[in-house]
Amino acid sequence: MLSTAKTDSRGARVFTKDMLTVKVYPTMEQMGASAEEEVSARICELLSQKEEINMIFAAAPSQSAFLKCLAEDSRIDFTRINAFHMDEYVGIDKSAPQSFANFLERSIFSLAPFKSVHYLDGAAESIEDECRRYGSLLEQYPVDIVCLGIGENGHIAFNDPPVADFNDPVRVKLVELEHTCRQQQVNEKCFDTLDQVPTHAMTLTVPSLMAADWMFCIVPFVNKAEAVRRTLCDEVSTACPATILRTRENVRLYLNDDSASLL
Repeated sequence: MLSTAKTDSRGARVFTKDMLTVKVYPTMEQMGASAEEEVSARICELLSQKEEINMIFAAAPSQSAFLKCLAEDSRIDFTRINAFHMDEYVGIDKSAPQSFANFLERSIFSLAPFKSVHYLDGAAESIEDECRRYGSLLEQYPVDIVCLGIGENGHIAFNDPPVADFNDPVRVKLVELEHTCRQQQVNEKCFDTLDQVPTHAMTLTVPSLMAADWMFCIVPFVNKAEAVRRTLCDEVSTACPATILRTRENVRLYLNDDSASLL
């Protein structure tokens, strides 16, 4: 059962499911602005306590408005933030428009003076070595904040239901992408046809994401409504990997009326 919603000062309906705080806004613009305000406030608070912080970002159309607002926020000292991304297609060069590294470069990494930006190399000669390299970086830079979304099949990063493991022993791994996940990339016009979507990717594992001190999950669009319903109403399991978000404090889920339409 979902808890009874209350209305906050920004007009959001706010409720909890297990340990997860959920905020539903009338529009995508209100949702994105509120999420950015809260992420910015958390960044500034953390930077008042330590010299630098480490952040992981998702690359998806659902994140575009939020990332733009974040990059333009003059309150944030980006020179004290080390940045990472959470997944990348195998066999794709960073210069390709569909590359997640490219997306984040355009959307935020080139727009703000980060202390460092660490990219997954989808064109690496050895994908296994690249997973180990990136995993070592994540061990060196323990994550403070993850900004993520939820896929149509309930995935977080590229942890689709067939490959998601809540107790994964590695930080980064090679995965085969589920059909629903690949079709979503076509639906969102990242690729013209399904045949163009890579079949494999590197992804941060579920434990790597859940190791963050704070997680801010931003999910607009009506095509995500069923995944949102399952995230909040199904049992916690890898059948819908995003259900794991309900097991942690300091996790916020931001929705708009479209993505919350099945609740």
